[in-house]
Amino acid sequence: MQRLLTILWFALLWSFATAQSDREPLYIVNGEVRSSVADIPEKNIEKIETLPADETTVMQYGDKANNGVVIITLCYDKAAQFPSAASFSEYIASQVKWTESDPTARFVMRFTINADGSLTEGNILQSTDKRFAKRVRAAVKAAPNWQAATKRGVAVESEHLLVIQLPKGKSLPREPYIIML
Repeated sequence: MQRLLTILWFALLWSFATAQSDREPLYIVNGEVRSSVADIPEKNIEKIETLPADETTVMQYGDKANNGVVIITLCYDKAAQFPSAASFSEYIASQVKWTESDPTARFVMRFTINADGSLTEGNILQSTDKRFAKRVRAAVKAAPNWQAATKRGVAVESEHLLVIQLPKGKSLPREPYIIML
């Protein structure tokens, strides 16, 4: 009986968590609609305004505003741009020599694009292999300068996130964990 109650309890929690994930507000970042804002570092946010899910908001923004609207103003008007057709992550991945026979490795780092377009390394958030990290950091240092972000026509600093995982298509091995009931 206790096991059945435990299972029902977890089922209830799971259904509540699933229902909550469907209730995301509409995010508008510098006038552009976004599905997520997880990739925006807090340092780049200048102002956050929250609008309730009332008739006026829904009339202004449409049905997507049924769960409210979050308007985020960033510290810049135009985001920094990397001078390649590929994204910065794709460019760095192409510069790193990592074969299919090497173990799957992941590297995550914050970095800043300065007002002059140069890149300054920030915190390393995750690194699963020292050799891989060394190669990624060397590729980052050798990368060309960016076009800096601008605010009211003036170049400003902006913070970004680099996520590299190689070889492509392979996933990291799962970390062991224990579930206690």
